[in-house]
Amino acid sequence: MTLNVPVEGLAALCADVFERLGSAPQEARRVAASLVGANLTGHDSHGVIRLPRYVDWVRSGDILPNQTIELVVDTPVLAVVDGRYGFGQTVAPSAVAIGIEKAKAAGLSAVSLRNAGHIGRVGEWAELAAAEGLISIHFVNVAGSVLVAPFGGIERRLSTAPFCVAIPREGAEPVVLDFATSLVAEGKVAVASRGGKPLPQGALIGPDGALSNDPAMLYGPLTPEGPRNAKLGKGAIRAFGAHKGSGLALICELLGGSLSGTGATKPGRRFANGMFSVYVDPARMDPSHLFDGDVARYLDWFKQAKAAPGHTILTPGEPERATRAKRLAEGAPLTRETWNSIAAAAIGVGLDEARVKRSLTSV
Repeated sequence: MTLNVPVEGLAALCADVFERLGSAPQEARRVAASLVGANLTGHDSHGVIRLPRYVDWVRSGDILPNQTIELVVDTPVLAVVDGRYGFGQTVAPSAVAIGIEKAKAAGLSAVSLRNAGHIGRVGEWAELAAAEGLISIHFVNVAGSVLVAPFGGIERRLSTAPFCVAIPREGAEPVVLDFATSLVAEGKVAVASRGGKPLPQGALIGPDGALSNDPAMLYGPLTPEGPRNAKLGKGAIRAFGAHKGSGLALICELLGGSLSGTGATKPGRRFANGMFSVYVDPARMDPSHLFDGDVARYLDWFKQAKAAPGHTILTPGEPERATRAKRLAEGAPLTRETWNSIAAAAIGVGLDEARVKRSLTSV
């Protein structure tokens, strides 16, 4: 069963939860808006399904509310920023703002963010740069989250290692490419485990090399409202695109992890996101003013390709915008199991059941 939960009510509930965990109201609203925003774009894997896990991370000390960034390296074109294990939705936009400022001044910048709490949908931060007219490229790792087997392997050695690029457009929506380098994001396994969209066959691999789409392969035995703990499973997520996806994941580990100072992922260490980002001002790179017009020409030609039966040719970012419009009007679709896990987390931090149920109909 799927519930369409009003967006404003869902965001307000999440914000109330984060306030109960100690976040200042502004941070609570910001984190809630980011999670709900991921649902609005169709990236349910990075949306409110993660609320119970965020609660656990705050309680365990893996995420610290109300942190401010520390600027470790600061030159005209480079910065290294320590997130001090604050909410990713607090420290990531601070790091992006530094990259934007430097790129506007010099035409180019690079910023490493280390030791951030879960930064959510990386495309959200790339969109901030695109809104300022900047191209951005992001390599991300998830230190402490060893979930993915390299190509040809059956043991976990990689995180889901997201990669993202956003290209701004003049008078048009940006092109935003944002994906995990694993065949599916870990959050999609969580969604499937709570009655959502099933995983593709072969998304997971077991210790004997057998392929599977059963979330229990990653999490171990499942209960409807219980936590999802990948440490209890014996299998791994597979890298996408065979050796190509596995290779890109490795680069994300080395740049987003090793270079940022977070460290490439390894078992047993504290959870953190690292992100290495490059920002480019196309106006400074393109004195002939070819770029935007050629992007428009090429995208148009790209989309005119004859589509295979049952398919539509879209550019990166289009599906998210269409989904956002639909869900703003109709609400965020959540499986009953997902909603129950959110409700249990909210009640667990001290909200009463009536307050939780009110989110299903209104703010």
